[in-house]
This record gives sequence, structure tokens and C-alpha cells, in this order.
Amino acid sequence: MTNRILTTHVGSLPRPQRVVDQLFAQDANLNYNEATFDSVMIAETDAVVAAQVDAKVDIVSDGEMSKISYATYIRHRLTGFEIGEMPRATPRDLDDFPDFKERLAKLGATPKYHRPICTGPIAVKDLSGLHKDIANLQGAVKKAGAKRAFMNAASPGVIAVFQPNKYYASHEKYLEALANAMQTEYEAIVAAGLDLQIDAPDLGMGRHIKFRDDTEEEFLRNANLQVEALNHALKNIPAERIRMHICWGNYEGPHHHDIGLERVLSLVCKAKPATILFEGANPRHAHEWEVWSDAQKKGLVPDNKILCPGVLDSTNNFIEHPRLVAQRLLQYANIVGRDRVIAGTDCGFGTFAGFGAVHPPIAYAKLKSMADGAAMASAQLWP
Repeated sequence: MTNRILTTHVGSLPRPQRVVDQLFAQDANLNYNEATFDSVMIAETDAVVAAQVDAKVDIVSDGEMSKISYATYIRHRLTGFEIGEMPRATPRDLDDFPDFKERLAKLGATPKYHRPICTGPIAVKDLSGLHKDIANLQGAVKKAGAKRAFMNAASPGVIAVFQPNKYYASHEKYLEALANAMQTEYEAIVAAGLDLQIDAPDLGMGRHIKFRDDTEEEFLRNANLQVEALNHALKNIPAERIRMHICWGNYEGPHHHDIGLERVLSLVCKAKPATILFEGANPRHAHEWEVWSDAQKKGLVPDNKILCPGVLDSTNNFIEHPRLVAQRLLQYANIVGRDRVIAGTDCGFGTFAGFGAVHPPIAYAKLKSMADGAAMASAQLWP
């Protein structure tokens, strides 16, 4: 760490319309031209990294430009997945308010994309897209003068929770196959000199979607299997090169069925990644700094864990005041120490291509305000 609090974000950023058009063409294999796709991704990765540097983000990403979503992209890289139609599990909180759920759908807040279903054995199929992503990010980092970068990858758990399984005999067998296949992607990202970010919303959001009708004990049992599968896939990578994001769903909604952080904290800390990115700004989870404080006092937070709380809400267009950002960061620095805190966002600003609650220029203004707030907090922590 440096003598200040660094800044980063969860990964996805708003995609320009020409990127969205290319992603949907690729996903539907309709009017898709690989050369055009590649040239667009190179140019827009350059642009998104430069925009992050302008906003004073220290640890940048490619904004997930080439991915239609954070989890479904895997069907282009792994065998065993086919496009199909299955009923979608909706968040339990939205079902409690059907008129509001209908309003969100009418506003276009329900993304439409092909749904991969596991119908055969999973194995690595084609990692050319991954290697292009790596090369694009490396090139953009060099051009923009960024010092450090990360790349997102889906956890075995989030793939298993949101891509239905019709082939493997059990959830555990499905996870095992996914872990073995995704291990190659994880190791390639780190070997390229990038930090690896594991996206694991299954550890939070999975409770009120996939496991909404199960007992909490059943959810936690499956979540433990998901963490064990992840740790297996990460066995050859140093913990300090890995970060993990957990969340309860990047949408404006009641969220009154979100499982409390205190119920999953031990599983989150059991996962290998050293840096943990989590929701800390939105009204449903902003209070959970208390959970971290209590756990730290009880010795339940491993000494190698770095906390990256969300200090920006990714579902609204308020630009958080830098002083509020500083207050939030100081809260966490008081819990684990100034050297174990990084400023982050609750979730991504472009979780699905073409969808996002935050107006693109405002997303970057929020990131700039985060950097200003981190500077304020740093001035107090390193007087």
C-alpha cells in the first residue's frame, strides 16, 4: 500500500452504443463480424481506461467492454452451454411489490439476453476472447499511464446459481466442473500481470433469487460449497493477487429480503481472495460497517484481508459528496487500519450491456468525487 487510500471500482462501466450493438450481434450471431467487433473493443477499452485515469481511479479495469454481462459471457468460452428458455427466478423482494416490478419492466430495467443452460460436460472451449481482452487492457493501461489494473471473471458459484444445470447430477458436481474449467481463465489473468477480480454475487443475491424458497441453512450449505469450489480454482494464485466482489443485486428495489452480511461474513472471509469488495453505500447495507467492526473485535477478520467498501451507490444519479466518501472510508480505517482499506463502489455501473441506472457522465463524476473523498480521508490518516 501507499501512504494514501487507493481508489478502484467493481468493474463494469457504461458501454457506448456501438459496443452494445456489437455485443448483441455477437450473442445472437446475427450480423456479427469478428474484425469489426475486435476493432471496436480495442478503441473503447482505450477510451474507458483513459476516462478512469482522468477520474483519478488508481486501480482500473477494461469496464467489461467485451462482455454482455458479468456471468453469461462464459458460454462463448466453455463447452456444455446451450441457449434455451427457462422461467427466470425473480428477486423475492420485487414479488412482494408486483406493481413496482411491472413498472421496472416497463421502464426497460429488465435486461434481455440469451440464457445459457448447462446441457453437457463443461470444459474449456475457446479462450481467444480472454486473450484479446487481456491484450486490450494491457495496451490501454500503457497508453493512459495507469499503474495498476484488474480484470473481472465469474465465480463458479455465480455461474452455477444463475445458469441452470440440466446435465450434472448435483449442484456440487456442477460446481466442481465449473471450478476446473474456470481455473484456466483465472490463472491466465494473473499470469498477464493483472489483478484478478472474482465476481461472486451468489454469496449475497443468491439467497433471495436461486435459493429464495429454501431455508437459510440450505442456502448457507450451498454457499459453502461455492466457496470451496472457488478456493479450489484459485489454489495456484497468491491471495494478494485476487479480489472478490459480493453484492445483493445491483438494482433499485426494496431489498428487504437481502440476507444480512453477518450471516455470510464467515464464508466471505473463508474465500481465498485477500481484497473484499462489498456494498457499503446504499440504504440497505450502509449500516453493515458495524458487522465488520464486531467481527474485527472478535478476531474473525483474517489479518490479510483488505476491505474495499462501496462508498458510491451504483443505482442512483446522486454524486456523493467527497466529505461523505471520506467519512465512510475513515469508518473502515478505524476498524482494520488505514493500510487495509481501498475505496470502491457498491457494484458496477454497467452490469448488463445497454442497461444501467446511472447516466454515463455522472458515473465518472461519481468516481472523481470518490477520489476527492479518498484524498480527504488520506490527509487525516497520514497527517
